Parts: sequence; structure tokens; C-alpha cells
Amino acid sequence: MRTTTRRAVLGAGLASAAGGLLTACSGSGSGAQSTKPVAYVAPDGKEVAAAEARRHRAGGSVREVRLTAARTTLDLGGREVTSWAYGDALPGREVRLTAGDTLALTLANHLPEATSLHWHGLALRNDMDGVPGVTQRPVRPGGSFTYRFAVDRPGTYWFHPHSGTQQDRGLYAPLIVEDPKEPLAYDKEWVVVLDDWVDGVDGSTPDAVLAELAKGMSGGHGGMNHDGSGGGSHDGSGGMGGMHHMAAVEPAADSQGGGPSRMLMGATSPVLGGDAGDVAYPYYLVNGRTPDAPQTFTAKPGDRIRIRIVNAGGDTAFRVALGGHRMTVTHTDGFPVERVETESLLLGMGERYDVLVTAGDGVFPLTALAEGKKRTALALLRTGGGAAPAADVRPAELDRTPLTAGRLKAAEPVRLKDRRPDRTLTFELTGSMERYDWALNGRRYTPSERYPVAAGERVRLAFVNRSAMWHPMHLHGHTFALPGGGPRKDTAVVLPGQRLEADFDADNPGLWMLHCHNVYHAESGMMTLLGYRK
Repeated sequence: MRTTTRRAVLGAGLASAAGGLLTACSGSGSGAQSTKPVAYVAPDGKEVAAAEARRHRAGGSVREVRLTAARTTLDLGGREVTSWAYGDALPGREVRLTAGDTLALTLANHLPEATSLHWHGLALRNDMDGVPGVTQRPVRPGGSFTYRFAVDRPGTYWFHPHSGTQQDRGLYAPLIVEDPKEPLAYDKEWVVVLDDWVDGVDGSTPDAVLAELAKGMSGGHGGMNHDGSGGGSHDGSGGMGGMHHMAAVEPAADSQGGGPSRMLMGATSPVLGGDAGDVAYPYYLVNGRTPDAPQTFTAKPGDRIRIRIVNAGGDTAFRVALGGHRMTVTHTDGFPVERVETESLLLGMGERYDVLVTAGDGVFPLTALAEGKKRTALALLRTGGGAAPAADVRPAELDRTPLTAGRLKAAEPVRLKDRRPDRTLTFELTGSMERYDWALNGRRYTPSERYPVAAGERVRLAFVNRSAMWHPMHLHGHTFALPGGGPRKDTAVVLPGQRLEADFDADNPGLWMLHCHNVYHAESGMMTLLGYRK
């Protein structure tokens, strides 16, 4: 199975990383292999320790947490499933600390296989980043590992494994870093975690879903070939012409073993440029609950509420709206933006948005539409009396064009200063649903292949999407800036047929993953590594 093979390769990669000399990709952006050995900073090297010392603040507290990953039964709201989770809660228990603190979290692994913890969005020391075979050895069944690192940036983050398809089980939780000089004024805070759910439903598991997808398919999921040719023409609205004739959204015929088929047919979205996703999930959740038994958040009329929204899904973009309200966007991926009002937001997997709302009087649906999949997740805001809306409520705000990151500008204090890039790395996003051969620059992930960068450089990432699918691209250990004074992000959606450039400053040494945050695309090979030269 691909996942097993990948783990075996990752184990060899960690041993190689310790040596520091590996064959690497050239930094020209052409993707051509270099035959000249390159010495890389090791994940536990002195350069990493020095960067961590710069993050440490005198007087900060140490936040000690114990976390157990185990097989458990979860109640999704009238539907019980057996899955893997942190404790017996979905999402896992929130971890909250203040910028300047040190987190010391001990993970105990009671799962039947190895696991890890990745701290999504944090700029942290490389040997705590949680990528088995690259930055740490896997945490074996019955074992434990303590993650200890300084946290210097406030924001909305989350954590999950970086081991196989485990993130698409119940192994995720929010991580909130408070600002000791919080500039926002609000009365209450609501953390909202969105998810698509398949594990334990009628015998399904994420591993079985990956195995089914890996067999590929012919027709029905877009027309682009591996190199991007043969697809429909652009219609000028961000959609892909020729894709809207596809059948209604439905799973394919039954798969062989691992539950019913979960391969999705006919899910399209003009907002996502065409094909919306690969997996037909039976449930979509807000804070671990189905729409039939939603979570209710209580407040008073007139309360100013900060809502921190996290998309922890495996294969689903969510369009989010709060019925009867407008939302003021204040942050994305932990960084402040120039404030913008909107009625709906679009979040790709791994993205986060913070919004402010002034609560009305009554009961209001917070609805998350699984974009292109025609299903919704639901939570409720209650500030007064009245009957709750039905599970299938569709507030009018969902019909408005959703705000996406390209419409935002970074707040002035965090705006990346103008500077010519010292290095441009070009990544063609390749692959197709037909062969399920997702890759970067036509090559599937191998840990021995790294793209070199040097400390102090301004690095430009140029994503060129040659596939018929959208991809939320995530960079570990850094944030990048979208063009034209755009927001600071660690995860950005790249639409089919489009090019997106993003700049970051190489100020956090180590070996860092760059990958699509669609779990199934990443596990199929759409990942690579950036390595700091010694």
C-alpha cells in the first residue's frame, strides 16, 4: 500500500537527514535534479537552536499538557462511530496559551500504529514540527514524545498528525495563542472547527478511501491530462468550461472492502474553478456534531463575538455564513488583515479565519456548505427564545459570493516589506483523478529530494496548477505573503489552470514540508521539502 511504502522511505530519510548531505533539486525553479551534494541544516542543528532562542521571551510561562491518542467511540449527534481521537472528544480538547509562553505537550500513543503531531501554522523549532522521518522519529504504539517549543505569534492554529491519513480520523484539535496586548474588543469567543467525516461509518476508513482513490478512474472527474492539456477552456469566471455537464453529486458504485465506495462523482464549483473534491463523505460536522444535533453557542443580544473558524477537513472546502448577520474579517491564518465585511467566507482545508459579529436577538444558523458537494454542516447561535432552524436550513447569506484570501490585504504592521526575491522556486501542481498521480513538478514525494534555500533570502514560491483540481498548498514553519500587499498565510488555494506567487523570508532554519492539504493528494505524492543550506 502506498502509505506503508511512504513510511518506509520516510524512515530512511530521517537517517539521511542526520548526515546532512543529500542530493537535492536545483533552486532554479526548473525542477531539474542537481547531482551536486548539498549540506543541509539538520532539524536539531545549532542553527535551529539559535532560532528557538530568538523566539524565547523572558518571563513567559510553561504550559504543560498531556494528550493521549487512542481508539474510542465518538458520538457525532445520534450517530456513534469508532475512530481514533485525542481522549474521547471531537475535536480534541483545545490547547490555549499566550504568545511568549512555552508549550510542553506530551503525546502518549495508544493507537495500533505510529503517529505524530504537526502544529499547523506555527513558526516553531524544526525538530518539533512533527513530520516522522524528516524532523522526528515516529511515536510508536505504546510510546510517548514530548513536544516543547516557544510560541511567539498570537493567532488561530490547530494540530493534527502528519502520519498517513490519520488526520481524516478524529485526531485534530484547535490551538489558540492569545495576544497579551489584544487589540480587538469583544465579549465572547467561539471556536468553530469544520470537518468532513467518513471514519467508522458503514465500515469505511480513510485508509480504505485512499486505497480506492489510488486505483484511479476514467472519465467523470474533469478532462485535464497529467500535463494540464485536454481540459475545458476557461469561461472567464474562474470556472473551467466543459465541466458543468457532469452528473449530480453522488458516490460511485460499491467498492470492494472497506465499506461502500466513497469516490465522488460530479461535484463542481465555479468558485473552486471546476472539480470540487474526490470524496463523498457521509457527514459534515461543526465541532464534531451533525446538523441533526448541532452545537449551540449562547450569548446575549448585542454581544460582540469573535469567531475563530478552522477547516480541519480532509477533502472539502467550506462556504460559511451566519444567518442574519454580516461578518467582519479580522485575521486569516493567524495574521491580522485590513478589516472587510462579508456575508460568507470560503475556507480550503487547513485555512483559518477570525471574524467579528454583533449578535442579533433570536436563534441563528451558522451553516458550513460543503462547497460543490451540496451538503451542509450546522451549529447554532442562540441569544433569545424561539425554535431552532431545521437541520437543512440554508441562510440567504450562503448565496452571496464568498470572500476568499485574494480579496484581503495584510494589516500594515504585518505586511511583508517590498523586496526583490533572491530565489524563485516553481512548483507545477500535476496529476489527475484518472490516474490519481498527484505530484509536484511531475514527481511524487521522496524525502531525499529537497529544494534548497539560504537563511536571510526572500524566497518566491510560484505555484502553477496544471491539473483540473484546486489545491490548498501549505508551507510548514513559515508564513508567506500573497501578491500586492496581500495577507500573510501558511495555506493558500491554487485554482485549476492558475498561477499563484507567494513570498516568504527564510528566517526559520531546518527541513520544512510543502504540500497540498488535501489529505489524499498529499499521501498520493503531492509533497516536497524545502531545506536550508548549511
